[in-house]
Amino acid sequence: MQKKAVIMAGGLGTRLKPFTDAIPKPLLPIGEKAILEVQIERLAQCGFDEVILATNYKSNYIENFIGDGSRYDIKVTISKEAKRLGTAGPLKLLEAQLSSAPFLVMNGDILTLLDMKKMYDISCKKSSLFVAGIKQIVMPYDFGNISFDDEFITKIEEKPNIITYALAGVYILKPEILQYIPKDTYYGIDMLLQYMLENKLPIAKYDIEEYWIDIGRMDDYEKAREDYKKIGKSDA
Repeated sequence: MQKKAVIMAGGLGTRLKPFTDAIPKPLLPIGEKAILEVQIERLAQCGFDEVILATNYKSNYIENFIGDGSRYDIKVTISKEAKRLGTAGPLKLLEAQLSSAPFLVMNGDILTLLDMKKMYDISCKKSSLFVAGIKQIVMPYDFGNISFDDEFITKIEEKPNIITYALAGVYILKPEILQYIPKDTYYGIDMLLQYMLENKLPIAKYDIEEYWIDIGRMDDYEKAREDYKKIGKSDA
């Protein structure tokens, strides 16, 4: 069974202007490589056979830069959107290519050491059509948290961490999910998830314990560049 992955590489990257005025966000450099190159090489390391790049903004830049994937030891194909279709809409264009087996979907601005083979293999055994990678986010809280009953303080917790869980932008989907995505329509993963929840379709989760960062803002980009120096090109 061939393992296919789709990287959503069509975003405008507005929060990373002015860099993205000239370069599409997935091609911004991390060390000596572009974000997209790091992702493709990681997928190849994890045993995927083909990567499909869903593109819109500066699509030709991406196609000319990445090529056919031969230098990454993996097949790369380009899907060009005539208009922006969001983070789920582009999958409808690929219905024929994605009809035979579960596939991975990944945002084009994620840097991670996730074992994608392990996630894929575990997800294929789940009954859900949609498995969402999630990442625990720990945020420091700078104030003491007060609990009280009426007018009396009952507990003081000094500067507790706030723990939340974020959608990590990495998903395993089964082909049947594509029936719920409208044609030729801007449609996000968040909209698909909401539809599934409203219609009581089960959504499974996969906890990402490895390194992960979303490169959405300038400070995230700078942190990712610093992290990559420590991670090393052989690991990311």
